Formats: sequence, C-alpha cells, structure tokens
Amino acid sequence: MASEKEYLTVGNVGKGEYSEKKSRFLGEIHPVRDEQEAVAIVAQIRKKYYDARHHCYAWILGDDGSGQKASDDGEPSGTAGIPMLKVLSGAGIRNAMVVVTRYFGGTLLGTGGLVRAYTNAAQAALADAEIVRMCRCREIGIDTEYSLLDRVLYFLRQEKIAPYDQTYTDRVSLKIRVETARADEIVDKLVALSGGTVSINELGEGFFPLSIDGTD
Repeated sequence: MASEKEYLTVGNVGKGEYSEKKSRFLGEIHPVRDEQEAVAIVAQIRKKYYDARHHCYAWILGDDGSGQKASDDGEPSGTAGIPMLKVLSGAGIRNAMVVVTRYFGGTLLGTGGLVRAYTNAAQAALADAEIVRMCRCREIGIDTEYSLLDRVLYFLRQEKIAPYDQTYTDRVSLKIRVETARADEIVDKLVALSGGTVSINELGEGFFPLSIDGTD
C-alpha cells in the first residue's frame, strides 16, 4: 500500500520567465507522479523549444521527497539543476518538477549569474502555480432544501471548504472534501444548523488535494 504522508505539491502547470543580458530563461513547473512522467515532460519541452541551447530540470518525487534529480544540461556544474532543486525543496514541494529552458543572449553570465537566473525562473514558475496540500480526506454528499442553501454555503465558506458537483433539482445536492480529522465536526455542525433537515451521505475516503488555505 502506498504511503499517505501529507505533503505539498502543485495542482496545475505554472509558467514564469526571467531575462538577463538578453538571455531568456523560460520556466515551467509540473505536477508529476513518477520518473517516467517527468522524463516525458522534459522531452516534450525539448521538442517545444527545439532551438534553445539548454533545458535544465529538477524534480522531487515521493511524499517523503526521497526521489530527487537535477540536471544542468550542459551549463556549468551546479549552476542550474541544483538551484532549481533548492526552489522546490525550500517550498516543501513534492511530486513536482521544474524545467527551465535557456535562450542564450550572446553574453556569458558567469556562475553567479546563472545560479540567479535559473533560481529566479524556477521561482517565477512556482509563483504562477497553485500550491495544494495532499491529505487524507472524506468525501461527503450534502442534500438540502433551497431555503437552507445560503446558510449551508455560508457555513462552508467560513470553514474554508469549497463545494463541487452541485446539482439543482427539487432540492440541491453538492459534495465536499474534508480532512478526515475534522469531518465528524463538520457533519455535526451541518446537521445542527439545518435542524436535522440536511441529508448527509458518506461517499468514501481517500488521499486528495486541498488548497493551502483549506479549500479544495
């Protein structure tokens, strides 16, 4: 059985760019599940930017961060891959990779300049991505009358829980994901605020992403 230790990752692809002395550094950060997927993403980016000189990358895999790799792709040793790896590790990011493509501008940047450029491009890509927290959650279905919907939605906003799969018929049905540790409390509060008229359905339990402010 796979480990389910809580960790941070990215929920989408983030992109960023940094320029110095006419060299352009194009950064992309991707969520990845394994090394095979990471290798495939590097190949896709090489094809996309086929005329660029360097495609440096770094990844951290596993919820414990044990699967790490960094590549300078022809840049001086330690000036690209390792600085990008430090961006991921410094943010506590797991199961993600960052690739920075360099278009050479004709002027050498020196080792310090390269470290700065690759770091900044990776940070820009990370800033553009949504950071999510992977944790053990329960999926819960809520069925309510229209007259109580505003109260239910207000309560969920206050608890930083984002509903999804909302369905409107003669009643309103929606789903939520709540950390297992607080799910019973949330259910009890929903029942109490509705006077017991809200129908609660347990849909299952699993390891899901929640945004870092608590919403899914």
